[in-house]
Parts: sequence; C-alpha cells; structure tokens
Amino acid sequence: MFNTFINAFKVKDIRKKILFTLLLIVVYRLGSAIPIPGVNIAAWQAATERLTAMTDFMSLMSGSAFSQFTIFAMGISPYITASIILQLLTMAIPALEKMSKEEDGREKIEKITRYAGVGLAVVQSIGIVISYNNVIKSSYNQPIVNGEGWAFVGNIAIIAICAAAGTAFLMWLGERITEKGIGNGISMLIFASIVSRVDEFAIERVKAIIAAPDEVGTWVVFVLTIVTILALITFVVFIDKAVRKVPVQYAKRVVGRKMYGGQSTYIPMKANANGVLPLIFAMTLMQFPEMILQFFRQDSGFAQFWYRWMVSAPKVWNAEASTYVATSVFPRAGVDYVGAQYAPYVYYIIYFVLIIAFGYFYTSITFNPVEMSKNLQQNGGFIPGIRPGKPTGDYLGKISNRLTLFGSLFLAVIAIVPTIILNIMGVTNMFGATSVLIMVSVALETADALDNQMLMRHYKGFLN
Repeated sequence: MFNTFINAFKVKDIRKKILFTLLLIVVYRLGSAIPIPGVNIAAWQAATERLTAMTDFMSLMSGSAFSQFTIFAMGISPYITASIILQLLTMAIPALEKMSKEEDGREKIEKITRYAGVGLAVVQSIGIVISYNNVIKSSYNQPIVNGEGWAFVGNIAIIAICAAAGTAFLMWLGERITEKGIGNGISMLIFASIVSRVDEFAIERVKAIIAAPDEVGTWVVFVLTIVTILALITFVVFIDKAVRKVPVQYAKRVVGRKMYGGQSTYIPMKANANGVLPLIFAMTLMQFPEMILQFFRQDSGFAQFWYRWMVSAPKVWNAEASTYVATSVFPRAGVDYVGAQYAPYVYYIIYFVLIIAFGYFYTSITFNPVEMSKNLQQNGGFIPGIRPGKPTGDYLGKISNRLTLFGSLFLAVIAIVPTIILNIMGVTNMFGATSVLIMVSVALETADALDNQMLMRHYKGFLN
C-alpha cells in the first residue's frame, strides 16, 4: 500500500488530485473553528449536552462544528435532505422524471437541489437555535441568543445567513473534490467529520478506565468495544469486496478477413453496490421530523409522542423541570432514568425498513437492466443459457434485486445491531457502528477510485 502511495505521488496528475483533496479537507476543518456571531457558546454547549438526539446526528454530519456552533454547524445534511426530497419528487412528478433523463435537465435538478439545500439550512438553523434557546433559557435563565424584540430577530437572521453560507460553501467544496480530486466529495466531507471525532471517543474510553482502573467491568466494556469495532470493519470490508460475476459470452463474427469476438468475460455486480448512501438517506429522513419539531412547543402531545417512541434514545417530559428526561431499557452510566421504561423498538423498525426502501430506490436510479441488456445485444454479447433482449434484462434485474436485498439487509443489520450492543455496554458516543460503517465504506470507495487512476497508468494498484 505504501508503495502504491509513493507511485501515486510520482504521477503528476494523481499527485495534484490527492493534494487538492487534502487541501480542501484542511479548509473544511479550519472553517469548523470559525464561530457564528451572536451565539452564547457556553449556553449552546449546555443545550447540546441535554438535547442529545439532535446533537448526535448533527455532530456526526458536521464533526465538532455543531457543538461549537461554527459556520459549518449545519454541515452537509441540508443538502442530503434536499437530494432525498428531489429524488422522491422525480419519481412522483412526470416533468421532473423527464428532466432527469436529459443532461440539461439533470443540471437543472442539481441546481434546484443546491438552492433547496441552502433553504433547508436556513430553516434548520433557525428552528434548532430557537428551540435550544427556549430550553436553556427556561432551565438556566441564560439565553443562547441575546437581545429582545428586533435585536433578537436580527441575531437570528445573522445566524441563519452564516449557517446557510456555510452549507453552500460545503456543497461547493464537495463538488470541487468530486470534479478535481479523489473520490466522492460529499462522502469525503462526512468522512472528515467522523474522523475529527475519533479523539473524543478515545478520550471517553480512557477517562472511563482512569476513573475506575480496578473495575473489571470497565476493562470488559473497553475490550468488547474494540472487538466489536474490529469485527465490524472486517465484515464491512469483506462484503464491500464481494462480487457476483455474471458470465458473458461474445459471439464470433468475421469482418473482412479477420475474426472478432468469441471471448468470455463477466459482469461484476457488487453485493453492496449502493455503498453507505441508503444508510445516510435513512438517517437523514429519521431526523427530519425532529428538526421540524424545533418550531413547536416542546411539551406538545406530538412532541412527547415522538420523543418517547420515534427516537433512538427515548425521553419523557418532566413538567416540573420543563425538560425531557432520558428513559430507556438500555442502561447508560451517569444517567438517571425515570418513569416507565421505553425501548426504541419503533425507531429501529422504521429505520430498518427505510434502509431497505432506500436501497431499492437508489438501485432503481443507478442500475438499468434493460439498457444493459440492449448494450450486450448490440455488441454481440449474451449470457449463456439466457436469450438476448428482454429475458436478459429480466435476468439481470432479478440478480440486481437479490443483491440489493442482501446489501440493504447488510447495512440495516450492521447499523442497528452493533449500535444496540454498544448502547447496552454504555458506549453513547456517536462514534459507533454507523460511524465505523460510513468511515470504512468511504475509505474503500476512495481507495478504489485511486486504484482506478493508478491502473490506467499501468501501476500496481491496491487490489493486486
């Protein structure tokens, strides 16, 4: 691997792409340290410690930018949400579906997605700040946003503009990485956000050991956490490299005095061709209603229902303290549980179903068996035992559906089961199964992209 990187830096084009990608990631991390004006950071951090469900998700997508409420606090999640909405509308609205099949139309849809992402960043930032401000102001009498009346409105406007500008800039960074760098730009930004929190996870585990060095349970949790993560990485790599090889035979044909074709090859169909995108889409959609809830009273009936049944860490409303109190069947150290015990069964069931649904949805967009069968037929290729034309398309579609089901089930199980295990062990840091899954998938995707660049220049790649 080290030789591959050395060889990569010897190639001028690849070296430029790698350095360009690293430069933009550094810019992203530097921007994550620039605070938004008009926010009381101490009060904001107190709010993020109490409202953990939203905080964990936003921190996963933006790293430490959300907890420090910097210009990149909203991260790239508004753009992802906008992408999901536009893709769903494309399947529902014939005009958008027609546009998606044309090159100019796809550019227009992408432009609409960017504008929608900026708009969602404005709405999301206002909703979260006002909600967090109300919670902290009522509990500690220390507002997150200072001012009354128009002064308060002005500060909120400044926050919304800065947050939207940060999201717009991240979209631009992601597009530049995709266009001129290595790998998918959006995935690389999410990868950088998660990696930036690895130290928090390590410090949390070390503090637990230092606080109770003689307790066997502390060391058992530490060892089991490491084993779970290593097993997760191994399983993800194994599945990511798994390929179903569909044999293809090309018929012999004579052109002039030369004979062409006759060779045998195969169509590589990955076991998890969608990567981690269905998981990210499902996570974003599960958090979207909670973002909308920020605009309403926190003690409303719908809000209480949602926080009790539809989140990964159930909470019940405490009227005396005017806040939500954690309640779960999963024991967590340092948290006082009150009232009835609620398990996030409904949350995980819906999460599971959404991952499966988005797996099929994304496959329907990226894989067209009919088009592939036409290309095979036009080039004189056929699958042994399968007639060319529609039967070939049906056969490829059948294989694709099975692989999509397997890949989606893999994502769902890997995202949910280890998370529950880590919760039972008391590992509440968002650097858990989902984070490891995203990191490994993006790393493999980027390695493959670099390997393809190397193979085109006759260098030995990672896969050799």
